[in-house]
Amino acid sequence: MNPPGAARIGRRQVLATGGAAALAGLAASTPAAADPAGTHPHGHPHDTFPLGPFTKYSGNPILTPDPGHDWESAWLFNPCAIVVDGHVALLYRAQNAAKTSSIGLATSTDGFHFERRPEPVLAPTEPYETPGGCEDPRVVRIDGTYYLTYTGYDGRHALLCLATSTDLVHWTKHGPLFPNLPDPGHTGRNPWNKSGAILTTPIGGYHWMYFGESNVFWARSKDLLHWETPGNDDPVATPAFAWERGLMEPGPPPVVTADGKILLVYNGRANGSGGWTNGQYSTGQLLIDPADPTKAIARLERPCLVPTADDEQNGQVNHVVFSEGLVRFHGRRFLYFGMADSVLGVATAP
Repeated sequence: MNPPGAARIGRRQVLATGGAAALAGLAASTPAAADPAGTHPHGHPHDTFPLGPFTKYSGNPILTPDPGHDWESAWLFNPCAIVVDGHVALLYRAQNAAKTSSIGLATSTDGFHFERRPEPVLAPTEPYETPGGCEDPRVVRIDGTYYLTYTGYDGRHALLCLATSTDLVHWTKHGPLFPNLPDPGHTGRNPWNKSGAILTTPIGGYHWMYFGESNVFWARSKDLLHWETPGNDDPVATPAFAWERGLMEPGPPPVVTADGKILLVYNGRANGSGGWTNGQYSTGQLLIDPADPTKAIARLERPCLVPTADDEQNGQVNHVVFSEGLVRFHGRRFLYFGMADSVLGVATAP
C-alpha cells in the first residue's frame, strides 16, 4: 500500500470487482471433486471456524522502524510468522526513505517482544525486484524446507515470487511463479500477481496455494517450486460485502480446522459503500472444503479485525490493518499484522 501520489497502483487504487453473486457471504460450491489421496487430515482440535475472537495486544506496536538501519528506517509492515524451536520467527517487510522494500527477521520467546537481525534476510537483487524491492512475505515449512512467497516489484509490475531456505536467513530465489499473469484488478498494468498463501498439507497429490489482489485465486503444484493455475478464470472467492468490496487478498497460510476444512484468513478493502471508510483494510475469514479446494463455501459477514487504534488509522496509508502472520504458540493463536503500513502489531485468541 502506498500513499497518495505514489507511482505504483497498489492496494489503495485497485478497481472494485463485482461481488453481488456471492449471496449472503456464501460462495456457491461446485460439486465435490474426488480426492485421490483420501480424506484431508483433521487439524488441531481447537481450530474451528471462525478463529477468535482476537484481542489486540495492549502494547502494540510491537516493532517500529529503526533509524539506525537504513533498510528499515522508514516503515515496517505486513509480517508473516512461523514457530521454530520454541520461538516465534517474524519475517517482515521494511522500507527505507526511497520506498525500497526488504525483508527482515526478528525472533521472540513470548510472541510479543522481539529481537531483530541488523541486516535483511532478503533484499532486492534481481531485475524483477528493482527498484521496488521484496514485499509482503508469507512462509511455511514443509519437510524441513522453508518456502517463502513474496512480491517482487520492479516499479511497474508486481510478481509473485518464491524463495527457499533451511535456516530462515540464507535464501535461494526461484524467481516469479507467474511472470505473465495479469490480475483483473489491475487493467492495463500487466502482468500483476501477488500474495501467495500455501497450504502445508497436500490434497489429491498436489500442494495448494491461494493468491491474488482483487479476488482470491488458486494454484497447485507437485513439487512446491513449479505452480499451475487457471489464472483469472476460476476464482475461489470474490468480494461479497461492503467492507471487502474493493478487493480481497489472502493473508497468512491457511490452517486446517478440527473437522478437516481449510480456513483462510484474508484481507479486504472497502470502497466507501455501506458506511465503511473508503480504502479501509480489515481482516476476514473464509472456509474451503478440501473435497473441492477451488471454491469457498462460507465466510464471515463482518471482519474479525478492523483498524481502531491511532497507529492503525494514521500512517503511511491510513485506516489499515493487514494480516499476514498466524501461529499457534503458548496455547494461543497469534495474528500478526501491519498497522497503517507503518508499524507492526499483534492480536491473540484463546
